Amino acid sequence: MAKIKKGDNVIVLVGKDKGKTGTVLTVFPTENKLVVQGVSIKKKHQKQTQNQESGIIEKEGKIHVSNVAIVDPKDSKASKVGFKFLKDGEKVRFLKKSGEVLDDK
Repeated sequence: MAKIKKGDNVIVLVGKDKGKTGTVLTVFPTENKLVVQGVSIKKKHQKQTQNQESGIIEKEGKIHVSNVAIVDPKDSKASKVGFKFLKDGEKVRFLKKSGEVLDDK
């Protein structure tokens, strides 16, 4: 079970985009990397193809999981993630700062 999942709201802790927040678009668990919306923007020079024009395309690049933290919705600050079991035996993620459960089903 991963600590950060697709759709989580995260904040960047280090690097050129330090302090920016965004939603996780994709997660690469084997590489320990993820893509965050609006963070680590890369420019790619695209050649013209049959169905796409040429030009400079901007898209998000991968960022290491250790460089981001989940944003606590109560105070909008970074928080660590932990795991705990509910009374029915279900394993869920929770924020260590506020104790709020992330995985509601």
